[in-house]
Amino acid sequence: MERSQNESSTMVVWDLGGVLAPSGRALGALAAALDVPESDLAGPYWAYRDAYDLGVSPDEYWQRVARDLGRRLNEAWVDRLDRIDTECWSVLGPEAAGLLGRLADHGIPLGVLSNAPGSLAKAIRRASWSGLFSTLVFSSDLGLMKPDPLVYRSADERLGRAPSDVVFFDDRRENVEAARAHGWRAHRWTGADAAAAVLAQEGVLGG
Repeated sequence: MERSQNESSTMVVWDLGGVLAPSGRALGALAAALDVPESDLAGPYWAYRDAYDLGVSPDEYWQRVARDLGRRLNEAWVDRLDRIDTECWSVLGPEAAGLLGRLADHGIPLGVLSNAPGSLAKAIRRASWSGLFSTLVFSSDLGLMKPDPLVYRSADERLGRAPSDVVFFDDRRENVEAARAHGWRAHRWTGADAAAAVLAQEGVLGG
């Protein structure tokens, strides 16, 4: 992939949930819609999430969740739950949005690598803020999930970068460790201020 002379060779790549989009919002909204305790929903919501992130359809995922709750869902309910879920996970946190804006103003190329179902991937690509990113890569696109080493290799091809040219932020330690093993300059996300300090140390962002 050719780059303009003014474009940095380093790309900063981000996880979505727990990094760009705060965690916790979806469960509360979904539990309220279903009129069940959030603690009852959490188990099935996460139990089937890996399969959903790998490409299972929204209907299959939400029917599995509902079955564990002793519920049956019609098509309208599946659509409603999927809409709530995607809306909650596709809103940028304000601190992350501010940092992304700073990087974009400096002409730093940005990417996303996230475990996410197809419906969420579609919503992200439609979101106004997705224009900040040159490349968006999701597990549902690849049929692979972090921390599988093949995910990072596949992402390299889509990002158009050598591993050493990728700075990566993820909130899960195992994903960071796998990315480092692949050769990415990976760091655990603990907040926008800490990430800005890391980016300054990496020579990506000035003070």
